[in-house]
Amino acid sequence: MLALAAAPLGIRTLAVDASADACAGQVAELLIAGWSDEAALADFARRVDAVTFDFENVPAATAERLAGQVAVHPNPQALAVAQDRLAEKTLFRESGLDTPGFAAVDTRDDLVAAVERIGLPAILKTRRLGYDGKGQFRLKTAADIDAAWAALGEAAAKHGLILEAFVPFDRELSVVAVRGRDGEFRTWPLTRNWHVDGVLSLSLAPAPGTSDALEQAAVAQAKAIAERLGYVGVFALELFVRGGELLGNEMAPRVHNSGHWTIEGAHTSQFENHIRAVLGLPLGDTGARGASAMLNWIGEMPDPAPVLSVADGHWHDYGKEARPGRKVGHATICASDAGSLRAKLVEVGSGLGREAQVAPAIEVLG
Repeated sequence: MLALAAAPLGIRTLAVDASADACAGQVAELLIAGWSDEAALADFARRVDAVTFDFENVPAATAERLAGQVAVHPNPQALAVAQDRLAEKTLFRESGLDTPGFAAVDTRDDLVAAVERIGLPAILKTRRLGYDGKGQFRLKTAADIDAAWAALGEAAAKHGLILEAFVPFDRELSVVAVRGRDGEFRTWPLTRNWHVDGVLSLSLAPAPGTSDALEQAAVAQAKAIAERLGYVGVFALELFVRGGELLGNEMAPRVHNSGHWTIEGAHTSQFENHIRAVLGLPLGDTGARGASAMLNWIGEMPDPAPVLSVADGHWHDYGKEARPGRKVGHATICASDAGSLRAKLVEVGSGLGREAQVAPAIEVLG
């Protein structure tokens, strides 16, 4: 999607991936190489004017190595912080954003002590390499400690773990933001999100029922974090809302699933603005064109007809092999207002047989 956004700007893209069937290869030249292939990466650096990434598990050391040869945005420090949940939560608090209680866990004794301090329920997570609900174990009672350690104890020795207090939140929001090389900062309207088994299922933007004060606070937090990191490019700050207060959940140092609605639903998509930012071009208008809903396709693609049969329904097939739990595509439904969007979602949900997936959006749209 970054390559597709770059093409109309006259920008050619070269993608690096270890897999020969990487979906970027459908629309861009593909260099097949691993992250530790120094010769291939040196060749890559010689062929490009700027480097970016759309996956936070690219090793920070790889980004650091490339930064010695070519401009890399976001910078390797931002990538390194976002890769470590402990560093990330610490950054949030240092930037003035509250978080659920958390504690580092390296041993089983650490886990027992963390449970006593933070309380239950809580979620044990790998500090690194976890996303979309992977590398997590929810503890409901003290009897779950052994099972949690059996599931993730091996990861503790490699990368460390973090125990986070479970948050009975009212709703989940994300700020999708962009910061340019010159420090210009913009955000798209707040997005409301719903997850199933830790994977994003549905996004709605602009987030209904969000006060101006809450939006301003969320934007201010995102800006503070971006400036602290010297960030360049698009990122997403995932937030819990509890009793009208914001809690930091995670930061994604890249274009984000909850911002996919911007392709059709905003004046400038997150992908185009990311390209603009990393190349030092002026940023585009991040305003919404109306109301939008993004439906994620997990595991396999459904029938596109119900989406394509509604006005302003848009289909995105990533060309990925179907696999349980894998994001393989999405659809965006756009409308001029919330009422029209609601009617379209009722029609699409019924046509797909996915009434349960669209139900949360239908409810909040009234």
